[in-house]
Amino acid sequence: MTPPHTTLRHAERHFPTDDGIVLAAHAWGRPEDPPVILLHGGGQTRHAWKNTARMLAGQGFHAIAPDLRGHGDSGWSPGGVYTLDRFAADLRCIAATCRQAPAVIGASIGGVTALLAEGEGPAFLAALVLVDVTPTVQHSGVEKILSFMGARAVEGFARIEEAAAAIAAYLPHRPRPDSLAGLAKNLRLHPDGRYRWHWDPAILDFSDTELTPALGARLTAAAGRLRLPVMLVRGGGSELVSEADAEHFLALVPGARYANIADAGHMVAGDVNDRFGDAVIDFLRGLSRATAP
Repeated sequence: MTPPHTTLRHAERHFPTDDGIVLAAHAWGRPEDPPVILLHGGGQTRHAWKNTARMLAGQGFHAIAPDLRGHGDSGWSPGGVYTLDRFAADLRCIAATCRQAPAVIGASIGGVTALLAEGEGPAFLAALVLVDVTPTVQHSGVEKILSFMGARAVEGFARIEEAAAAIAAYLPHRPRPDSLAGLAKNLRLHPDGRYRWHWDPAILDFSDTELTPALGARLTAAAGRLRLPVMLVRGGGSELVSEADAEHFLALVPGARYANIADAGHMVAGDVNDRFGDAVIDFLRGLSRATAP
């Protein structure tokens, strides 16, 4: 019997990319089980998926959560080059190591990456779950996210508690954690004694990673070419994806499943992880039953 997800431990993985960058990752579950790659959003790290990944492994999936390039413990791009095509190529490098075609769960920029990789190139995924990202978005929400990411990117924080206060102001609906250990994993202590976010500030310099109208047209075309099982998960209180944005996407991808997670904002898994995990696992297990002999 598979142990409860709360008892599962992760393994360290490293994935070399085709331009020499090495991506750090955690993996849960048995490598022979159906693979699921979890791609975090901009400014996050693999740790954002810990609870979801453990739930997946407990239900018989092999969950792989990498740090995107320039994030966490993954390498930083030479010259600070961070484009969506580069992120998409990295995803293909990870997928190529899997024993079978993987499903991908992608949040925000992680979802954009997966949508473009599958919709613009040779199909390579078994299923796609987009978490609070669609080809059309609310630009006020985009600006809010970018403003938060850039506000202290250079200056940093004197203490971890300052970073916690900044997050609490940005996410007032989310209860403060009892421990700051999780937050510490998203910060780096620099030689000057200040804590800064665990990502390369050069990421903010590349406009093609922003959800602009031009990118929206590109994503719309990619969505129209999807020919695999797709699920869209929206946070009920999302400032980025409106209900109208979700309806537009569902019209582009007939047959896609849709879940609106109440009480969650843009970072759905972090806000309401159990309900999010249950919805995604139900979708993925349904696919396994549909393909069983």
